Amino acid sequence: MMNTQIDHLVIGAETLAQGVSYVRKSLGVDIPAGGVHVKMGTHNHLMQLGDDTFLEVISLNPELESPERPRWYGLDDPFVRQQLRLQPALLTWVVNTQDISALMRQANISFGTVESVSRNNLDWYFGVPDDGRLLAGGMLPYAMQWLTEMHPSNQMADLGCRLQGLEIYHPHPAWLLSVLESIGAEKLIGVHALASDQVPYLAAKISTPNGIKTLYSLENMLRNSV
Repeated sequence: MMNTQIDHLVIGAETLAQGVSYVRKSLGVDIPAGGVHVKMGTHNHLMQLGDDTFLEVISLNPELESPERPRWYGLDDPFVRQQLRLQPALLTWVVNTQDISALMRQANISFGTVESVSRNNLDWYFGVPDDGRLLAGGMLPYAMQWLTEMHPSNQMADLGCRLQGLEIYHPHPAWLLSVLESIGAEKLIGVHALASDQVPYLAAKISTPNGIKTLYSLENMLRNSV
């Protein structure tokens, strides 16, 4: 039993200022600064979403040298970067487990190579594809294992926002569920069928001091802007 749990949601932005503004507009709160990921050339802002879960706004850090390998979350993908210049968006989600090596072995697709990552006094293992790509365009989660006794979200700002549900809309739901089942994550989210010619997307429902709000992935934003 891997005890897989939703760890956090990832909003990508061209700059952190742009990402903070997007969260303010979308959720009505000011997400505080987090820290720097020297290994990946990124930095972030963070806040609690309840139940050992959090929201991350992440962007390239212009003060750091570009890493020799592609960054995580598809942040070096030309298409992703082009879209984030227009507007931040929900890029993907992350699950945590107590044994990332076991999760990687049991997964029926590759979730990447386990990397050791640290920031300030936090250390963790993180599965990163060699090319940094979003898994299934962001519909499948990245996987990680915290090397801490307490989940780090407990030290993050609580601005009254709580994750109510994560939904995935996909033209091949049976395939998606089979992959999620192989890592013990099939019950963490809702999976809904789309027509075969439709593009998959994520929708995260979050309760806020201003009511229930929904964050969408790039694909749904693009569809609604046409």
